[in-house]
Amino acid sequence: MQAASTRRKASLLLTSIVVAMSLVMVGANVLKERQQRRSVAMAMTQGDPSQAPPIFRKYGCGGCHVIPGVAGADGKVGGPLVDLRERVYLAGVVENTSENLVSWIVSPQRFSQHSAMPATGITEPEARHLAAYLYAQ
Repeated sequence: MQAASTRRKASLLLTSIVVAMSLVMVGANVLKERQQRRSVAMAMTQGDPSQAPPIFRKYGCGGCHVIPGVAGADGKVGGPLVDLRERVYLAGVVENTSENLVSWIVSPQRFSQHSAMPATGITEPEARHLAAYLYAQ
């Protein structure tokens, strides 16, 4: 009876170790993928995603858009700024390239005079940080 109990404990311990190692490996892969997206986004835009959240807050972007990772950015006026790197077009009017995204952020009316997105006064260097953040998500 004691031998059976010892075997069950050993089996439970082994299962726990396998599950823990699997979770660590999944976590490591998620971090690696996130870092790769961040590096690519920085190379594409010459921006730094870590500088974007205060810029989003400064210009009130979250009042109109859902922006993952930015506290309070839950607006419903504009589209959610999620999975931007996977989109073919920006706002349905221009090809999704890093330069077009930066230009769109700085001056959306340049691409569509009927855009509801206002010219916010965001500078090109700030727009590069925002674009890097959005592509890194």
